[in-house]
Amino acid sequence: MTGGTRTLAEARGWARTGTRLVLDAVADLDEAGFRAAVVLPGWTRKHLAAHVAANADALGRLVHWAATGEETPMYASADERAAGIARGPDLSADELRDWLTASSRKLAEGLDGLTEKQWRAQVVTAQGRTVPASELPWMRSREVCVHAVDLGTGVSFADLPPGFLTALTDEISTGRRLDELPEGPPPEIAAWLAGRPHTLVDAPPLGPWL
Repeated sequence: MTGGTRTLAEARGWARTGTRLVLDAVADLDEAGFRAAVVLPGWTRKHLAAHVAANADALGRLVHWAATGEETPMYASADERAAGIARGPDLSADELRDWLTASSRKLAEGLDGLTEKQWRAQVVTAQGRTVPASELPWMRSREVCVHAVDLGTGVSFADLPPGFLTALTDEISTGRRLDELPEGPPPEIAAWLAGRPHTLVDAPPLGPWL
């Protein structure tokens, strides 16, 4: 198990699904489309695309750590993470698409190559948590699934796998220390918990998560 009731196989499937949604979302965007604002304050689609691409590169370093035993942090510093996002506006639409595609493919290939023993190898996240490498597909699935919605090209939380929504709801509600959740469709509850637009009535506002 990677955590809770989600399995490694499920998390890997969700990561693949989210990656397809992100790549499909940006496939036909032109420069103006990439410059459009997203729901994350101060960000455009260029910032968001760069963030998702840089996240794949960063997780790939943890895959390398698990595969080789060589300690390779996700980011050398907080400034490096911010610099990856800041690159977005300086890149063209085609450059961003190429980066997203190449980084996603490299990460997937790295994960595919891990052995059973390597999946159990301990690595350290950017937040300083020590986790087994089997947690990496879940970390990636959160990024690509939620940010596929954030891109604002028509993907909604209702388009995400039901099992992913359950796992996401469990994780965020635990992290936010919420004992009770409002009634409503699971996709809307997940969107509310993540601090994204939703249709729930009388649900108190929550700050952005992820």
